[in-house]
Amino acid sequence: MSEREQAKLIIDQLPEYKISNLLLFLRGMLFDDEMEDDLYCERLVAAYLEDTNPDKHETIPLEELAKREGVNL
Repeated sequence: MSEREQAKLIIDQLPEYKISNLLLFLRGMLFDDEMEDDLYCERLVAAYLEDTNPDKHETIPLEELAKREGVNL
């Protein structure tokens, strides 16, 4: 039996008054992924802003980057 199936069995055994608390918890689990993504992006921006390397502002054309990474446009 998969973990998802086990979880569904447990949910089916819960009294109705506990379902609202479970829903709050599960919704929080969904937001957790979004929050982690936001925090990761914030760390990237902070690292970029704190980087003192003067070359960080140099750019290359998209075609050159694609070629360097082996991507055909």
